[in-house]
Amino acid sequence: MVSDAQRACFEAGIKFGSLYHQFAGTPVSPDSAASLEAAMAEAIENQPFCASVTVDIDEAALSEAADEHGYVELTGRFMEVAMRIEYEGVVVDTEMVMEDGYPLMRLVAVE
Repeated sequence: MVSDAQRACFEAGIKFGSLYHQFAGTPVSPDSAASLEAAMAEAIENQPFCASVTVDIDEAALSEAADEHGYVELTGRFMEVAMRIEYEGVVVDTEMVMEDGYPLMRLVAVE
């Protein structure tokens, strides 16, 4: 049997997998970062039990990494993400941040 807290954590993992693998590789520039942030958040918020998503794309890092055409492919190194999942009274807060060169997705709190 799976507890409500375990199910809420599973839902968080599904949302992170969807967000990262759906958008990784998307061409992004400093000029398009804000619209991509909004699109990513709104897409994931459509999924069940997702209460909120915040995507922050580092425009300064994009500028530094941009190629001669002014853009770069989106990877975890350019973004930070926070999500709140609510399932059957359980609230799960999560985040994705770079740690040792890897986009680490982790639980912040389970209440």
